[in-house]
Amino acid sequence: MSDIVTLRRILAETKTIAVVGLSADWFRPSYFAAKYMQEHGYRIVPVNPKYETILDEKCYRSLKDIPFKVDMVDVFRKAEDCEPIARDAVAIGARTLWLQLGVVSPQAEAIAKAGGLDVVMDRCVKIEYARLFGGLSWMGVNTRVISSHRPLSIIK
Repeated sequence: MSDIVTLRRILAETKTIAVVGLSADWFRPSYFAAKYMQEHGYRIVPVNPKYETILDEKCYRSLKDIPFKVDMVDVFRKAEDCEPIARDAVAIGARTLWLQLGVVSPQAEAIAKAGGLDVVMDRCVKIEYARLFGGLSWMGVNTRVISSHRPLSIIK
């Protein structure tokens, strides 16, 4: 499990997020999370062989087909699919492998860590961003992060 300092660092250093399993359906959690992150300054790179574009971005069949560097690989796939995704994340030089809520793969974690990547499992990137950088009101999730100052934006 990642601590708050590590999550803040990862989200602050990340600029480009490859979202494996991103759906073009607006009601799917992957679309909602990716759209939120895109609206907060991140470049989203859809990885799904079913589509040509999602969120006005070219969609790639696999991580290895992306012709530029990505910082984070955000995975919306079942745990059984994560080992080859972790290998590809290492191969393309990503810095972080992020497995979404409900996705836990110790094997993928071991592959990614052996390749030098940070690993976050069973967490939602959208929820963590909102929790740590001021996107939730007091009526939202109890963040256990208390401050009288609104955080500065991390994206420039």
